[in-house]
Amino acid sequence: MCTSSHYALPQKENKFHLSCSIMATTKPLVGIIMGSDSDLPVMQAATEILKELNISFELTIVSAHRTPQRMMDYAGNAKERGLKVIIAGAGGAAHLPGMIASITTLPVIGVPIKSSNSIDGWDSVLSILQMPNGVPVATVALNAAKNAGILAAQIIGTNDLTVSAALSKYKQTLNSEVLNKVEKLKADWKNEFDI
Repeated sequence: MCTSSHYALPQKENKFHLSCSIMATTKPLVGIIMGSDSDLPVMQAATEILKELNISFELTIVSAHRTPQRMMDYAGNAKERGLKVIIAGAGGAAHLPGMIASITTLPVIGVPIKSSNSIDGWDSVLSILQMPNGVPVATVALNAAKNAGILAAQIIGTNDLTVSAALSKYKQTLNSEVLNKVEKLKADWKNEFDI
């Protein structure tokens, strides 16, 4: 099981792999990268949903501006390392998701992050969302790393029945939670639909 120690920065001898998987022998299927460790509080939501769905992942820092060669190396060999999807979180100018998508043929999911130097997050959203034709990045809402994790799972689930079943169970849980709230609300607020 993953512990908080798995979120430490990678050691030099382990260039990219800060892996966290339920089964120790499982290679990571999802790469989660971010431009800075200050993005971790947002990106951690992706790790939590992937753990819940029993999908292996790796987590590391790759800065498009400060470590361009690392970025090119990470994206350039991600597929041969066995990754199926990359989740890239970035704030401010937010070039990381688009640059990763320009290098790899893997699906890239961008998480715009409202950073300290952000223009209320809009700069990050638009930077990731407005990619040129030919270099798509699936973009989730501002700080929505959990949705990025779910989308990564849905992509993997198209060819993995176990993941697909876990997603179905997760969505059934969401449905049950809402119906429980409906029942609680009905006690004080009647409506014609729920009679």
